[in-house]
Amino acid sequence: MLPVRKTSGRVGRRLSMLPARLPWIRTQVGWADVVVAATVLVVFYVAIRVGAGVAVSFTPSRPLHIDTDPTKLPYYAVRSLLRMFAALAVSVVFTLVYGYAAARSRRLERVLIPALDILQSVPILGFLTIAVTTLVGLFPHSLLGLELAAVFAIFTSQAWNMTFSFYHSLITLPRELDELSRNLRLTRWMRFWRIEVPHAAIGLVWNGMMSFGGGWFFLVASEAITVANHEYTLPGVGAYAGTAIANGNLAGIGYAIATMTIMVVAVNFMFWRPLTAWVEKFKQEQSEAVDVPRSLVLDLLRRSHWPQFIAPAKRAAAEALGRIGRVFGTDDQALSARPVRRRAGDVAFNVAMLGLLAWGVVEVVRYLHGSGEGLGVFTEPLLLGLLTLTRVVVLMLVATVVWVPIGVRIGLSPRLARVAQPVVQVLASFPANFLFPLVTWLLVHTGISLDIGGVLLMALGAQWYILFNTIAGAQAIPTDLREAMTDLGVRGRQRWRRLIIPAVFPYYVTGGITASGGAWNASIVAEVVTFGGTTLTAHGLGAYIAEATNAGNYPKVLAGIAVMSLYVVGLNRLFWRRLYTLAVTRYALT
Repeated sequence: MLPVRKTSGRVGRRLSMLPARLPWIRTQVGWADVVVAATVLVVFYVAIRVGAGVAVSFTPSRPLHIDTDPTKLPYYAVRSLLRMFAALAVSVVFTLVYGYAAARSRRLERVLIPALDILQSVPILGFLTIAVTTLVGLFPHSLLGLELAAVFAIFTSQAWNMTFSFYHSLITLPRELDELSRNLRLTRWMRFWRIEVPHAAIGLVWNGMMSFGGGWFFLVASEAITVANHEYTLPGVGAYAGTAIANGNLAGIGYAIATMTIMVVAVNFMFWRPLTAWVEKFKQEQSEAVDVPRSLVLDLLRRSHWPQFIAPAKRAAAEALGRIGRVFGTDDQALSARPVRRRAGDVAFNVAMLGLLAWGVVEVVRYLHGSGEGLGVFTEPLLLGLLTLTRVVVLMLVATVVWVPIGVRIGLSPRLARVAQPVVQVLASFPANFLFPLVTWLLVHTGISLDIGGVLLMALGAQWYILFNTIAGAQAIPTDLREAMTDLGVRGRQRWRRLIIPAVFPYYVTGGITASGGAWNASIVAEVVTFGGTTLTAHGLGAYIAEATNAGNYPKVLAGIAVMSLYVVGLNRLFWRRLYTLAVTRYALT
């Protein structure tokens, strides 16, 4: 029998008048249920009303006008939020499917992980060039095509670090969890949802938070798009900020910054903080921490009876999916028992992949010769890439020294995390474009070249991957290990060497890989700064790709993206992948 909860006030009097044939509802509904129901109804109503603007008519030759009236900002804010959450949903599905395939198939791993390196290095403008042309062509008289292109662009700024995090969690699954799954003879479907996803939950949530911040960072680029000298705009805070920046409207930029800050704080309070408090239950530990993350929203949901209301539907869905999941077979093979010897199938797989790669190279060479550029088009981006590489290396060194200690301090203190989380979210979500007026003014009046100042703008889009992953790694340290170190008197430098660095190192590697790729991606907006009638350009590969994209020079766009992918993949293969191997073999909690 479910517990009875008393009600009082107007809600209680209304419920007491219900017919006697509805005693269950009368005894179950309380003030928390009313608040939750009202919030859900308001969210659905706003989403439906604002979402209706997605399917309006649209003519590519006549871009939409963005009104810089501040009263339009609430509507623009909701439109941007819908795109952000739609892209996040697609990113989560992509993460679970792609990460699982890469971690559980030795053959696919050799293709999917290098492909992921390339995908995270392709700048968002490179994706937009293809996405806008294709999707606008599929929906020639509707705004839906441009909306899908914007969602796809935001997705490309969100998915990669989440996928790396999930993949790393799968390949470092503790041995006892692997043995538990096989001893219970769980189906692979049950193992995925009961063991593997919970084990990866803390890293996924913090990387999802970082991904959301990355989406805000590129919001201007995804809502105010220039491809082949054609301008495409969508109603949103990013387009509003882009218009204000182009017009030199400082007041409009201030309104956009205030709106962005309010949205980030609200999303953190309503969505991310409840998630970070909820995933705390998946931490692997034998003793419960005294001070745990709290969330008013999560407490309200737990106080309400909505989990009990949906429990029957949840159980029915779980049973149906469990029956379907039996087709995937039973978990009966240890992770360490995967065959590593070469077989005929491996040879055939490698030959097929090499054949596809050779075909792609031939097609690229043929396209460049047909355009009249030839292979010489790669010379300039290769040289400019060395300049951008220097900025990336400097950024990574500084970010590691600064943010790893701060991330560890935040992750080990739930009280500090409650205060720091919204602040970090706002900083990580702050688009570099909003700083263009200040950066332009400072660089012009101080005489500092953008070649140096661009490192700061690149850092705004990359350093947070290291911070968020370090926080996740520190939060995942079992409480019993921390207490044991304290009882043994292990403190200071020795505590860092014996506990903190080994525990955080795998998460740092994931953050380092994505931060490196994010820095290359951020160079697109950091090496070309425009405000009003002033434009500053740095020497680098990002500026090369941005200028080629705006001019519609597709051979140069292709060459720039190919060279950027080459630098990122080479750096990952020679440096980060070796650290990945070290994290798996030495620092995994097995």
